[in-house]
Amino acid sequence: MKRLLVFIFAATLTHLHAQELNIVPQPAEINWPQTKGNNTITSNTPIVLAGSGLENSANFLNDYLQRFYGFKLKIIKGTNFKNAIVLNYERIEHEIPGAYIVNSYNGGIYIAGDNAEGVFYGVQTLLQLLPPADTKSPAAKIVLPWVNISDYPRFAYRGLHLDVGRHFMPVDFIKKYIDYIAQHKMNYFHWHLTEDQGWRIEIKKYPRLTQVGAYRYGTITGKKPGTGNTNTKHGGFYTQAQVKEIVAYAAKRYVTIIPEIELPGHSSAAIAAYPELSCFPKEPTVIPGGNGSIASKKAGGKLVQETWGVFEDVFCPTEYTFQFLQDVLDEVMTLFPSKYIHIGGDECPKEAWKRSAFCQQLIKEKGLKDEHELQSYFIQRIEKHINKKGRTIIGWDEILEGGLAPNALVMSWRGESGGIEAAKQNHQVIMTPGSHVYFDYAQSENEDSITISGYTPIEKVYAYEAIPAELPADKHHFVMGAQANVWTEYMTNPRKVEYMIFPRLAALSEVLWTPKEKRSWEAFEKKLPQLYKKYENNKINYSTAFYDIHSTTLKDTINNGLLWKLFTNATESKITYSTTKDTAISEYRSPLAIKNTQTIKAVVSVNGVVKQILLQSFTFNKATAQKITLANTPSKNYPGDGAFTLVNGIWNERGLQKRHEFLGFSGANLDATIEMSSLQTIKEVNVGILEAVNSWIYRPAAIEVYISADGSNYTLAGTANQFTMATPLRKVGVSFQPQQAKFIRVVVKNYGTIPAGNPGAGSPAWLFADEIEIN
Repeated sequence: MKRLLVFIFAATLTHLHAQELNIVPQPAEINWPQTKGNNTITSNTPIVLAGSGLENSANFLNDYLQRFYGFKLKIIKGTNFKNAIVLNYERIEHEIPGAYIVNSYNGGIYIAGDNAEGVFYGVQTLLQLLPPADTKSPAAKIVLPWVNISDYPRFAYRGLHLDVGRHFMPVDFIKKYIDYIAQHKMNYFHWHLTEDQGWRIEIKKYPRLTQVGAYRYGTITGKKPGTGNTNTKHGGFYTQAQVKEIVAYAAKRYVTIIPEIELPGHSSAAIAAYPELSCFPKEPTVIPGGNGSIASKKAGGKLVQETWGVFEDVFCPTEYTFQFLQDVLDEVMTLFPSKYIHIGGDECPKEAWKRSAFCQQLIKEKGLKDEHELQSYFIQRIEKHINKKGRTIIGWDEILEGGLAPNALVMSWRGESGGIEAAKQNHQVIMTPGSHVYFDYAQSENEDSITISGYTPIEKVYAYEAIPAELPADKHHFVMGAQANVWTEYMTNPRKVEYMIFPRLAALSEVLWTPKEKRSWEAFEKKLPQLYKKYENNKINYSTAFYDIHSTTLKDTINNGLLWKLFTNATESKITYSTTKDTAISEYRSPLAIKNTQTIKAVVSVNGVVKQILLQSFTFNKATAQKITLANTPSKNYPGDGAFTLVNGIWNERGLQKRHEFLGFSGANLDATIEMSSLQTIKEVNVGILEAVNSWIYRPAAIEVYISADGSNYTLAGTANQFTMATPLRKVGVSFQPQQAKFIRVVVKNYGTIPAGNPGAGSPAWLFADEIEIN
């Protein structure tokens, strides 16, 4: 890297200094001068443009200073670097655009980038060097230390997604969202504009898309399948003028917007506007779960969906449909200059195509093998049209099915296997696995708002590595980067969106920007309190899940009971607890002995301020804390806390958020044997089961209970194969005549193969169990 020698100081970053700066994402290099000192910025400090075309970064800096410190700086062109903030270009040898240097030294502040984007990122770092602003009493001067920073991005694609189809978000928030992306040195905004529940972009040739498709009569309440309906019209859309305004706003922040027009599935809103897009235009829309709105039941016909999920009514591959989509995409491409256009391609059920005489004839005419190849044909026709316009398609990893379109990029969301396969085929990929970067998953095991199933704490986001270990080294360069996805089924307003992305967005920014060897969870975790203060200063809603109380339940071999072990990631915090039987507050110092049914209240506090509260109930029965063995090993992805999870006295009330309280089996049975301390009379065995069909998790096919006095000779005590799952979490079991036993074998049989018409159709079902109860 070539730099002005006067700005180089031979010093090494110290751990203390790194924490004082609290820069996110962590820069590649931070060096401190041997002589310590400070720079002062006042209203008389000029911004000097030593390079051309840098007015955008200068104006951004000035707007920030005006907003938070109450003054602006004069912007001049020239080469006078003394006591000024200088913006310039430097040749920095890094293959990905955006590298920069920031030098705060005795002569002033010097920011240089390998291009205008690099200068902008340098300004973002400068803003993080500034002390916290007091907007009520703006400072007359700003003091910051002498320091030298060299930085560059690790990945070319650093993205954040937002679904506005499920819940519409206003223009002002979209701009704020783009600011969040830019502040974290991320560079792509994936804007999910069309869905079953709403079409959000004006298409002049097809006005009914927004007149009809942008609005639904109501929305289910509660978690899917819902407890009712709001019976309130919901919707909205962005005019083409607003889209142009937003695209220009993003460009000034070096953020590229990638629009997504979903096809061939997730198309209910478009079909409601133009029923001819369906293979069965006269068939009325069915709103699953019986929780459709009053107005939708009266209206009938094709409807914008009011619940969440995957629906069978998808685009029919007719010439009318292809012309419609080409027209739509032509208008979209005039609005978005992005090289990439996202066409979805995910979760497209094939049932309508299977029963459509037209589709079956088309399969024969085109020499296609099946409906999967029909989807590939659909995607490739759209790709050819987009390629003719000089653009490239991105699709979710389902576009691999039936054959990958020739020039397509793949977003791998169903784990990493799709991305690995695409990279092996020499296609560029963007990693977006639900396991690590789905920000609609809960951040806290104790989340009290409704979220979709799943739990992704900030430390898991930070631990993500976008280049899979299984990918051969010669294919690594096909991984462009990664992206967090924000699906808004349960995010009805901007405040909830903020709560779900912060502070996980900060963690992801370091995953995508910071050199792998420079990332440190221990260092990042120490930045979080300062980040929270910045969020508060900026009136950003955020999650405090970092302070969560985590727990593990162990067997107490001395008292033949349980030991409850607690910890929190926040090292500066203190945990106290009280019980239902003893309200006195004690400081937690070692695992707590639990001998009977009770509830414990644990509290995390920092300097006397309560951060989190956890209420945990323990329910004892004959199985609790007894010896347990498993015939089948659970999935490595859902091992719980081992077999003891099933007898630890905790009934999971949080679903997949609290997944360590579940054992998960893919296509296999749960086969557990419990050995009690003595021969006892039993008459009932229950099992805690989760059902979440959208996550491929199903109720059991049957439960069988066998009993034995000696552990060798077993007899069948009872079976059950009819289960009512009124709620996703349910206690199901077997009752029988009282019998004596010491060993109880419980076989919970897997549902089997996921039936047609459901997510994951044809794949093995998952079985999730959290507790075994013997009475």
